[in-house]
Amino acid sequence: MLPERIEEWQGRTVVCFGAHPDDDLHAAGTFARLVDRGNAVHLVMYTNDDKGSMDRSITSERLAAIRKAEQEAAAARIGVPREHLHWLGHRDGELEYVDRRLLCRQVTAILRRLRPDAVFSFDPGARFEQWHKSDHRSAALATVDAIRAAHWHLYFPELLTEGLEPHEVPVCFFYDSREPNYFVDISDTIERKVAAFCCHVSQFGRRLHRYESELHPEDRARFEAAIPAYCASVGEPHGLAYAEAFRRSTEH
Repeated sequence: MLPERIEEWQGRTVVCFGAHPDDDLHAAGTFARLVDRGNAVHLVMYTNDDKGSMDRSITSERLAAIRKAEQEAAAARIGVPREHLHWLGHRDGELEYVDRRLLCRQVTAILRRLRPDAVFSFDPGARFEQWHKSDHRSAALATVDAIRAAHWHLYFPELLTEGLEPHEVPVCFFYDSREPNYFVDISDTIERKVAAFCCHVSQFGRRLHRYESELHPEDRARFEAAIPAYCASVGEPHGLAYAEAFRRSTEH
């Protein structure tokens, strides 16, 4: 039986499904803790994030390549190797238009292949569908749909011929949740979370408007102050110096 607290896990597999590169930052401190204890952390990106820039000189193709390199650098900061990054390759901002069966099959195949002990993703909502922007909302729903399908052999039976047997995900940790019930102490990994955040140069601050390969010093200073401050505000009510919040669920 798995320990109740994920922070106590060792030798387990965890998979995070994000709509874009950088979405896993919601749990970067937790992932760093898991890696330190010998767990395998995999990051799945639904889209290539090829639209989110205001720099008129950047093409979608170039932006996708930049975002891929930034994600690899950020993952390295928390100890996730490049071979544990998985790209589904859909276009940014268009995930809701992807065929739902295709998307569910893609994620079901990943779940059956990696056989995670836990899944992280955006919160689809417990008592109600939670509002997110479109790609985040689509990622949340596609992930839980696939978790359900991965468990039952009659969903996508062709996967059985590929050796992908059914798999039941024991527990989910949903981030960006309006109903958090689980808080992870990231006091020992807050600096790595900040370092991972700062790798996403093209996503934030001045480089969103005019891309350069290095984060602007003023933006870096702002992020290095703001991220710990936010994580401190999450942790303070629970007696933690820095924390990340999730809705832990075994009913999905």
